[in-house]
Amino acid sequence: MIFETYLTEKNINAETFLWDDPKLFGELKKLFNEMHPESFTAQKKFLINKIRRKYQLKTQ
Repeated sequence: MIFETYLTEKNINAETFLWDDPKLFGELKKLFNEMHPESFTAQKKFLINKIRRKYQLKTQ
C-alpha cells in the first residue's frame, strides 16, 4: 500500500496535506514505508485523527 492511498482510506486529502505541510507529510510517509500500515495506525492514531480533522477528504 502506498501512503497516499492509506490517507484516502482514512478520509484525509493527501494533496492538500502535502501542499500545506510538506515536512510532516514527508516524515510520516517515510515512517509509513518502514512499517506495516496497522502498526503505523496504532502508533500515530491521535496524530492521524488531528490531521483528518484539518484535511478532511470531501466526498461529492
